[in-house]
Amino acid sequence: MAITQAAGFMATWETGLAEAPAGRALLLHQAARPDLGGDREALLALPVGEREADLFALRRDLFGERMQVRLECGACGADMEFELDAGEFARTLADRGEPLVRIAEDGWQVEFRVPGVADLTAAARAADPRRALLARCVTDAVRDGRSVSADVLPAAVQRRIAEAAQAADPGGDVTLNIACPECGEGTRAELDIASYLWTELDAWARDLLLDVHLLATAYGWSEPEILALSPLRRRYYLELCADV
Repeated sequence: MAITQAAGFMATWETGLAEAPAGRALLLHQAARPDLGGDREALLALPVGEREADLFALRRDLFGERMQVRLECGACGADMEFELDAGEFARTLADRGEPLVRIAEDGWQVEFRVPGVADLTAAARAADPRRALLARCVTDAVRDGRSVSADVLPAAVQRRIAEAAQAADPGGDVTLNIACPECGEGTRAELDIASYLWTELDAWARDLLLDVHLLATAYGWSEPEILALSPLRRRYYLELCADV
């Protein structure tokens, strides 16, 4: 793995050490979308699947296509290891529908927007997350030509909304279904790319700090000078230190 702009990603890692998982996910998303200039509100408003696609693309750019994943079989407890393609996930999840969806169900006409990260975060804090999410995301609900509140949507319409949201933003819930090579049973598990990528970035940063220590000790260089080196040159100098 060869990360360029090492100083920037070291700063992301250092800031993330004091953050909860949600804060780390936002920091990674900021790194993945420099076009948004670090606008937290804009990032949090994006559909969840778009964030996931961005993080898979960042993972591909930083650490390559292949992702090693370990999972315990839910049936027999066997340890399963397999590979995933970060680039394929990035391309697949980037293919989504319109963020504003309209449905017709049993006389109801409902318009809603696909939930963003901020919507899910706020809804999770509410006493009734489902109702809170509907209140945030339903932009218009009409019954027999009359506008009504999202609070009175019947269960059948709510299910239809959930199905339409999943179809419009399939990356909002990345779930794996892996068949166990030992017992043949399938195990379902959520793939949390933000957590996966943070774990890799944390290991990279700690390894790089050791490299900085060794090169600073050997050559007297400062941390900014060492981080400014390309990964290839940094590795070459480390090999020279080992040969002394």
